[in-house]
Amino acid sequence: MRSVTYSMNVSLDGYIVGPDGGFDWTAPDEDVFRFWIDEIRGVGVHLMGRRLYETMLYWETADQDPSLDAAVLEWAALWKPLPKVVFSTTLSAVQGHARLASGGPAEEIERLRAEPGEGEIAIGGATLAAEAAAAGLIDEYRAMVHPVLVGGGTPFFPRSERRVDLELVETRTFSSRVVYLCHRVVR
Repeated sequence: MRSVTYSMNVSLDGYIVGPDGGFDWTAPDEDVFRFWIDEIRGVGVHLMGRRLYETMLYWETADQDPSLDAAVLEWAALWKPLPKVVFSTTLSAVQGHARLASGGPAEEIERLRAEPGEGEIAIGGATLAAEAAAAGLIDEYRAMVHPVLVGGGTPFFPRSERRVDLELVETRTFSSRVVYLCHRVVR
């Protein structure tokens, strides 16, 4: 069965965006960017909400900019053809290799798990991840922890009363002092 992963950049105090909606503190250095390139290679389909989808639209045409370096072009070449599922009540259409979800996250994840396919089912976005977590559908939490306190905003982890036991699978510290943490849900 395909695993479901939730990966995002996160501040040390636990937020994916600050109180002003900004996430400029997540700009990756070369090593972190290379890590994200390697991560995306293992993804078979990416689930996201409207805000993340709109942020990531840049990558649909990034390969047309001749001034970009090889690593950025490599990311764009991997991201652009990747199947994406967008959850939105306000969008009527999406671009590229994306489609609008017809149901909720739980139904979509169960459907994707039942279909033949390779690669992980990756979730981006805290709201979507919270819904999947509430249904017990996330298999791994992957946090790229940045050395900054933003003081509020959108939390990485859903606020719930439900306990989830985790097992540390991997850690990595980058030269920029960013720390990657990968935890698997203990079932």
